[in-house]
Amino acid sequence: MLSVGDDAPDVTAPMHEPDGNITEFTLSDAIEDGPVVLAFFPGAFTRVCTGEMRTFRDRLDGLTESGASLYGVSIDTPFALGEFGEQNDLPFPLVGDTEREVVDAFGVSMDFDSLGITDVAKRAVYVVDEDGTITYAWVADDPNREPDYDEVEDAAAAVA
Repeated sequence: MLSVGDDAPDVTAPMHEPDGNITEFTLSDAIEDGPVVLAFFPGAFTRVCTGEMRTFRDRLDGLTESGASLYGVSIDTPFALGEFGEQNDLPFPLVGDTEREVVDAFGVSMDFDSLGITDVAKRAVYVVDEDGTITYAWVADDPNREPDYDEVEDAAAAVA
């Protein structure tokens, strides 16, 4: 698992844009426009993940005012994430890490053994500055725990 001060890995994965297009997310390209907030979540259409992404939606201005960009990241396909984003009116891109390259590179993979589900993203939030350094890291071992949204906003503002 990566920590504050670590260099963020330059990862690439398919991404569903709010306008419906599927493009490619590459972290090094994204940070050229300012700090990036990566919000990892276990799976679309689940209660806690839906609530978390809606909360980020409702608080998006607090992140974008500082110049940060928000990306949701899960192992769902970009097509499923497109429907998820549409149903929840999410105005930010969703990265479909079906190959688990982003999840593995950040070290935030977990299993739900009791459900027979393996290798999904832990609920985690990282802020990466324009130099590619992780300036904020929050990772939950409890998939029902949500991040401190004020803390995430403050972390994004601190590097803007």
